[in-house]
Amino acid sequence: MRSIRTVVAAGLVGGAMALTAACGGGAGGGSAAKADLGAGAGAAKPAAASAGSTPKVSKAAVSIEPKAGSVDVAPNALRIGATGGKLTTVKVSDRTGTEVPGTIAADGSSWTPSAALAVGTAYQVSAMAADADGVVATADSSFTTLTPTALAKASDNVDDNATYGVGMIVSVNFSKDVKNRDEVAKGITFETSNGTVVKGHWFGDRRLDFRPEQYWAPGTKVVVHYRLKSVEIAPGVYGGDRDEPFTIGRSQISTVDAAEHRMTVVTAGRSSDIDITAGSPEHATWNGTMVVMAKEGVVRMQSSTLPGMTGAPYDLQVPHSIRLTDSGTYVHGNYWSNSFGEDNVSHGCVGLKDVKGGGDSTSMGTFYAGSMVGDVVVVKNSIKKETLDPSNGLSGWNLPWASW
Repeated sequence: MRSIRTVVAAGLVGGAMALTAACGGGAGGGSAAKADLGAGAGAAKPAAASAGSTPKVSKAAVSIEPKAGSVDVAPNALRIGATGGKLTTVKVSDRTGTEVPGTIAADGSSWTPSAALAVGTAYQVSAMAADADGVVATADSSFTTLTPTALAKASDNVDDNATYGVGMIVSVNFSKDVKNRDEVAKGITFETSNGTVVKGHWFGDRRLDFRPEQYWAPGTKVVVHYRLKSVEIAPGVYGGDRDEPFTIGRSQISTVDAAEHRMTVVTAGRSSDIDITAGSPEHATWNGTMVVMAKEGVVRMQSSTLPGMTGAPYDLQVPHSIRLTDSGTYVHGNYWSNSFGEDNVSHGCVGLKDVKGGGDSTSMGTFYAGSMVGDVVVVKNSIKKETLDPSNGLSGWNLPWASW
């Protein structure tokens, strides 16, 4: 539908020497040299030393991984911690000075970045910790993250600035098997104009579908944010970054009652009934909730492609074909039958009256013109006992939210 050097203060092993020098950026720099790091509220201050006294050594020690001079560091490999005291200030930034957001743990023992670091980027780290007496230890580091040698393409079914129906499910397919599913799912987020919460569900190792708990509200504006450039999708394989905006249009929900041979279409609150023919007993239509995947126009349909086909063979150019499933369920025009509203004679699809080549004013012509990708089609009372598999097309609405 992108050389790491770590310099650790001399006090890293035994605690930093506080007040050793009034200025200087060396590895043994004291509190004055790091005063800019302690400007935040709550930053510990080193204990003062009287003239001629021995400077106090902090019991705290700051550790930074990866080690000094490291290169090709994984974006999620940064570890900053403190022993014998608590971290008070941590600053991680790239060469442009842009800081990496992160959080110091409540107990002061570690710092965690809010997201993975960028690939192919040099970083500098400065950190402070203070012991129980307020004596400060410092540590500095610099390193460079790896440059990916392999990429996994993530394609979806969304076009920029397109408009979709209220049942739209965003389906993302990857070109390689995804091993780090949790990290990948976190790297794809949805920004919605009305606060709608969207959640993802994996179907196999290469497909991740997203939907809200209920159908989208008409008019919702959505932006899909892909932030996979620095996410390891599979060992040594990374993704890319992009944004995709789209809008939810008017609501249209069509309910097919296979037993009554009728379809009720509710569009923006207006209801209409249409005579249909659904799947025959030998080839019954799936029950369940389906979503319009594509409007395909005239489609060649052949009995030779239908597993378990019974009855007379056929090879037809079918007009006004609207795809509902990967396996070949359609709502389409039918010009060869007179069973609308009376009997179910199709091979699993939902047929509406049409003419050969498709007519604009026919039942199917009108329905086709008023439909869009993302519209909902619900089939009930088919003699087929099974409900459509949620992975067949955009049919994830058949999976309860608690299992999504």
